[in-house]
Parts: sequence; structure tokens; C-alpha cells
Amino acid sequence: MDGADSPFLLPSSSSSSSSLHHSVKRTGSLWTAVAHIITGVIGSGVLSLAWSMAQLGWIAGPLSMLFFALITAVSAFLLSDTYRSPDPEFGTIRNRSYIDAVRFNLGDSTAKVCGLFVYVSLYGCAIAYTITSATSMRAIQKSNCYHSEGHQAACKYGHTEYMLLFGAFQLFMSQIPNFHEMEWLSVVAAVMSCVYSSVGLGLGLAKTIGDKKIKGSISGVAASSVIKKVWLVAQALGDIAFAYPYSLILLEIQDTLKSPPPENETMKKASTISISITTLFYLSCGGFGYAAFGDDTPGNLLTGFGFYEPYWLIDLANACIVVHLVGGYQIYSQPVFGAIDRWLMEKYPDSKFINHDHILNLPFLPGVRLNLSKLCYRSIYVASSTAIAMLFPYFNQVLGVLGGLNFWPVAIYFPVEMYLVQKNVARWSAKWVLLQIFSAACFSVTLFALVGSIEGVLAEKLS
Repeated sequence: MDGADSPFLLPSSSSSSSSLHHSVKRTGSLWTAVAHIITGVIGSGVLSLAWSMAQLGWIAGPLSMLFFALITAVSAFLLSDTYRSPDPEFGTIRNRSYIDAVRFNLGDSTAKVCGLFVYVSLYGCAIAYTITSATSMRAIQKSNCYHSEGHQAACKYGHTEYMLLFGAFQLFMSQIPNFHEMEWLSVVAAVMSCVYSSVGLGLGLAKTIGDKKIKGSISGVAASSVIKKVWLVAQALGDIAFAYPYSLILLEIQDTLKSPPPENETMKKASTISISITTLFYLSCGGFGYAAFGDDTPGNLLTGFGFYEPYWLIDLANACIVVHLVGGYQIYSQPVFGAIDRWLMEKYPDSKFINHDHILNLPFLPGVRLNLSKLCYRSIYVASSTAIAMLFPYFNQVLGVLGGLNFWPVAIYFPVEMYLVQKNVARWSAKWVLLQIFSAACFSVTLFALVGSIEGVLAEKLS
């Protein structure tokens, strides 16, 4: 399969693709980029950080978060410089996606491998967000039940109907044409993420003050055996790894920015602001959650019912999570949709089924553009991600697996290799050796997290 026939390798430097690209007016700014990033980063991962802190303890927990924040910032800076690349035929081209940048710098063969990691990771985020949204919707019902029936009531509810409800709504939302037409959704979702993160932080702080005691320990939660402790630490690192990187969507976000100023300058500022905000939230939510509950810290801070009251505030926080994940799902799905759209248009340029939009006129609403090919494949995408989420509804373990799959190859390996090529760094030079050691160390951490998280999923499935 050559590059032109693969949905993982889209020849964006072709004339047809370039004309398509330039037909979209780029109006994004520093603050819309910050909104996009926060929407993509502060998602379901923040809810597991108190649990992760509990497994790692008071020293390793915060240090791990700072480590992943630093790595994310380095990755973002490296990637933002790959958006524009010199080309002998076109002068300067824009790498509109992560895979475009990898293909230009590292070649088609490497980009095929990269494509597999990228799209599996993006698809995995859709699965994780479906699980998390269902957990939050169920928590609202349980919260109301506990409030009316008492904290000892059974209040047991399934998750299937909530996943189906979230999936049904995503069938509608997935018809948004492209990234450029969803700035409003990212702004709303970013506000929601700040609200529920603040609620989690505030509740943890209030409980800590109320108990007049900071719980937890240097070594974290004690386990029944050494190997069990090792697996829990691995899952915790996987959860933190999942919570941070946004390399998968960085260039798509950068492609929405207007110029001047240069897009990479705006993106670096947006990344700095976003990672700073994110890290503050993460350390606060994880730290206060662990301080409040110690060894009893729940896997999901706002749905594990360490907090019961005020029930309306718990409901508000979980409702904000659901609204945020509606946007987060689209942030991570739109790059997949955009890749398939471009591939289909270049593969079948004369097909009306693929290239013709229909206008759907609804009463009292403006006309809605509807493309039949998008309706079909995007519906299959949403239905399949919902079905897998229903099969593996294990919050912490699934996040750990996705973090392990995504972190090293996407956030470390490919950005480092592209930097070495761009800067023409000589092999075995001091900089080359340092970057290779850095990459190898991150690979070791990622492999450890992945193996431990897979063990967690299998243990949950077999239990």
C-alpha cells in the first residue's frame, strides 16, 4: 500500500490538497488555541490523579506530574516548529497534521507506522471519554439516590444506557464539518473543565481542612504484595501519562491559527499557558484529593463517592464533566475525520456521494450541511467506540493502557527524531546522545506503565 492509497498517509502537499487547505479561512488566536488545548488535555485524566497520587505517595506523585508536564512542554515546542517546512517545489508547506510532519521529516515508511499509533490513540481517547461520561452520568443518579435514601443505600446502576446515550449524542456532534467550525465547542468545554476541576479541588481542600489532618504517606497505599504494588504504581504512571500529552492534536490546533504572528510563536505561548494551568490543576486536584482520603482515595475523585454532600455541587461537577467530554470527544475525533475526508476526496474526486453536501432544512433553524459519506463512516466510528467502551468499562486501567500506548511513540520518539533531522544533528554528537538517552528513559517508563495497566484490565475482566 503506497502513500496515496493509505488513509494514514495523506499527501497534503498535492495541489488539490493545498487548494482545499487554503479555502478554509484561519481565524484562530492565542486564546482559542489555549481553549482547544485545555479542552483536549484537562479531560477524564484529571479525575484519576488523586488515585495516582495515592499509589505513588507524597514525593513520587508530585514529581511524576512535574516530569510529565516538562516532557509535554518539550514535545509541544518541538512539534510547533514542524508546522511549516521548506519544500523545493512549493517553497514552504504547512504540515496540517502530526502525520504530515512525520512524513515530511522522516519519510513515508515511518509515517505509516506513526499513523497506526496516532489513529489508535485518537480512537482510544474516544473510548475513554465514553467510559468517563457514562461514569459521571451514573454518578449524578447515584448522588441523588444517596441524598434521598441515605449514604448506606444500595443505589446501584448500570453504565450501558449512559454509554448509549452519550454515543447517540456524538452521532449528531460528529457531523460538525471540521476543526475550524468548532471553536465555540472548545471554549464551552474548556470552561466546563475548569469548573469541575475547581469543584474537585475545592471539595478536597474543604475535607482536608474539616478533618484537620493531611492523610497519605511518603510511600503511598500499601498493597497486599510487592508485585501488586508494582502493578499499581505502573497503572498510576499510565494514568498520569494519559492525562498530559496533546501531541496528537497539536498541529491540527496550530492549523487554525491566523498569521501573522508566526503560528509556531503563538502555539508555543499557548502551550506554555495551557500546560501551566493544567499542571496547577493537576497538582492541586491530585494533592488535595489524596490529602483528603489517603489510602481510601477513589479511582475517580468525583464519582467514587468519597464526597456525598453538597449533592447539588457533585451533580454540577459531573454535569460539567459530561459537557466537557462531549467537546473533548470531538477534539480527538476530528483529526481522524479530517484524515478520512481528505483521503476519500483525493481517492474519489468525482464521487458525488463523497464530495457533495446536502442542505437539511429544519423548522426554526438555519440550514444544516449534511454529507452522506461522512454520515456513514462517522456513525460507524461512534458506534464502534461506544461498543468497545461497553465491553471494557474500567476507568483507571483503560486510561493507563492508553497512556502507555500513546506517550512514548507520539510525545517522545517522533518529535525527537524530527528535531534531529530538522536541525541536522550529527550522530553520536553530545546532543544526539543526550536526546537518545532521554528517549530511551521515557520508553522504559512507558513500557512499564503499559504492561502494568494491561495487567489491571485483565485482572478486572477476569474478576
